[in-house]
Amino acid sequence: MNSAQLLLLSSSRAGESDYLAPCLEPIANLCETRKVLFIPYAGVTMPYADYTAKVAAALKPRNIHVAGIEAAADPVRAIAEAEVIMVGGGNTFHLLQQLYHFNLIAPIQAAVSRGTPYIGWSAGSNIAGLSIRTTNDMPIIEPPSFAALKLVPFQLNPHYTDYQPPGFHGETRDQRLAEFMVLEPTTPVVAIPEGTAFRVSKQTMTYQGNTPGFVFLNGQKLKLSPQQDCSQWLKASN
Repeated sequence: MNSAQLLLLSSSRAGESDYLAPCLEPIANLCETRKVLFIPYAGVTMPYADYTAKVAAALKPRNIHVAGIEAAADPVRAIAEAEVIMVGGGNTFHLLQQLYHFNLIAPIQAAVSRGTPYIGWSAGSNIAGLSIRTTNDMPIIEPPSFAALKLVPFQLNPHYTDYQPPGFHGETRDQRLAEFMVLEPTTPVVAIPEGTAFRVSKQTMTYQGNTPGFVFLNGQKLKLSPQQDCSQWLKASN
């Protein structure tokens, strides 16, 4: 997608920050004062309208107007007419199931290919990749496919951490991603810690944040430095 303008954020918060506080500057830089179409389908325990209102309140100080797709009579048309598409976090499986249910996969892909900016965090970032097979979420619902938006040619793992609490004997994140690499050794998995993001502008991708990220590929864990040019991963084969 040569015209793609993407902002893929790991999370809506970092540390003890307010909601969307770490994201406001990069979001404002991409949105300017344009109207945003928000997709709240990852929200499960919160009504969609409430989720949209929460995002709208967080972005209001930056003069960014937010409307929820749940209020649109024709969601497909709403995507086609959107000035900016924004997708929030929550449950990735539920988000993708809803996108398939409303037949929005192809319309979002078409909009992004025309240059409509796409902003996502957490689940909203995860679905920008090839599939949701590297999400952290519980499969509370079964979408028709794990295939996602394919706005970038790799997998994403938001909220990345390899922390293992003392006395906990479950698999670490690195162990889970190692399992993926066994099955898909040539498919990059980009792991982004909270408070970091990727900014894609056409054929350029930059890793933004103050802590390192990682790429898991072919059995290796490669470090991404803050502000690193990561454009090579936009050319990754899968």
